Amino acid sequence: MNPTPLPEGSFAPTIVDLLRQRAAYRPHDRAFTFLVDGENEELNITYAELDQKARTIGAWLMDQDMSGKRVLLLYPSGLDFIAAFMGCLYGGAIAVPAYPPRKNRSVERIEAIAADANASVALTTRDVLDRFESLKASAPSLEHLVWQVNDELDQSWSNRWNRPDIKGNTLAFLQYTSGSTGTPKGVMLSHENLLHNSLRIMQAFEITRSQSGVFWLPSFHDMGLIGGILVPLYGGKFNVLMSPVAFLQKPLRWLQAIAKYRATISGGPNFAYELCVRKTTPEQRASLDLSSWSLAFNGAEPVRAETMKAFSEAFAISGFRNEAFYPCYGLAESTLMVTGGMKFEPPVIHRFDPLSVETGIVTLNENSSPDARQFVGSGRELDGQDVLIVDPQTFEPLPPDRVGEIWVSGPSVAQGYWNRADETKSTFQAMLKLPATTAGQVGRWKPNQGPYMRTGDLGFFDNGELFVTGRLKDLIIIIGRNHYPQDL
Repeated sequence: MNPTPLPEGSFAPTIVDLLRQRAAYRPHDRAFTFLVDGENEELNITYAELDQKARTIGAWLMDQDMSGKRVLLLYPSGLDFIAAFMGCLYGGAIAVPAYPPRKNRSVERIEAIAADANASVALTTRDVLDRFESLKASAPSLEHLVWQVNDELDQSWSNRWNRPDIKGNTLAFLQYTSGSTGTPKGVMLSHENLLHNSLRIMQAFEITRSQSGVFWLPSFHDMGLIGGILVPLYGGKFNVLMSPVAFLQKPLRWLQAIAKYRATISGGPNFAYELCVRKTTPEQRASLDLSSWSLAFNGAEPVRAETMKAFSEAFAISGFRNEAFYPCYGLAESTLMVTGGMKFEPPVIHRFDPLSVETGIVTLNENSSPDARQFVGSGRELDGQDVLIVDPQTFEPLPPDRVGEIWVSGPSVAQGYWNRADETKSTFQAMLKLPATTAGQVGRWKPNQGPYMRTGDLGFFDNGELFVTGRLKDLIIIIGRNHYPQDL
């Protein structure tokens, strides 16, 4: 029995209820298009079709007693991943996305994630499963998993589905961090986290149902999964997807898709824009029409003014406008996005006195001297987010124009790290040490004492704009002056 979905205008308390609403009231609307070859070959799925696939997978997972348990998702980018992710939520299971195994590549990271999450089922495609057969000898720890190709499930499972007992605070999935400095950590994200951040991104991007987007970012990563799949689902807008490989092999494909589908929203890390400038010719740029592209987000790594300038100049002939650039800041521990700029306004780029940045008390360089430090602003805090700059040693809040650690509080902040109580406490349960006196700038703010999530990033506010300077762990202090690796 399928429970009656909530009325379309009602607030959906979970991602499951959100998709059920879309399928009930707009069943035949196209939800996603995947460009198989990155160019012309399309695979499409409607809300009703996605709901049916999710019910099939969800009912099977319930039959496997997987409610509240972890399910490893090993998929290349595509519609199968979206169906499997939604199927996990429909089954009350906890999704664990990871990059699928590749030929002649170690599966050590997949093993580490599966072991940390204590996953007992793996959903995947037939191609990936066949590929895994040749890797079994090098990954014996994965053999205990129950492997299932979701496309090979009998569709009659969908008729046996019943809504799981889930709420807003129910854990939806584990977003594993890059793990470049150690074992990957699973960030615990609830349905409420996902819905809140999706709503705030929609508001910040000023998304309407008539708009569309193009995404090439990996589906197993927060920017691709939340930005490219969940935000469009929340907004009820059609989205075009392609694989990261298709983009990296030929960056022009991304821009051609934006032009072809008249996309209004797209973006990626700073390197993506650099790659487009380097890997396209003047003739190719002249053939593009990017005039529909009104918001080009730039985040996930340091945003460079020279990159945006080079891209704007190179693609001005294509109708791209510098005002479309939208620098933003975020991290998986706060679902995705924390701060962002104003749509249709050019990026905020300021030059600061280099010595003042090094000493931690920032002043503008009015004369634009050659040695001035140039920073791109990452916008202002989103509604419902509390963002502070804090002294990482004393835990005292700092006033504007002081460099400190970025702390975040709000409904988008994750529940913690999976099975890591100590790291959860130190990262997600930080409390401010408020000054005894309420005099001065900090006193006038009267910030909440906490708890806050420590980002590990350093930055400062200038006129309400956040400027990110680097990572706390990378900071080198020499004779009381701060030095960042990217500046040495």
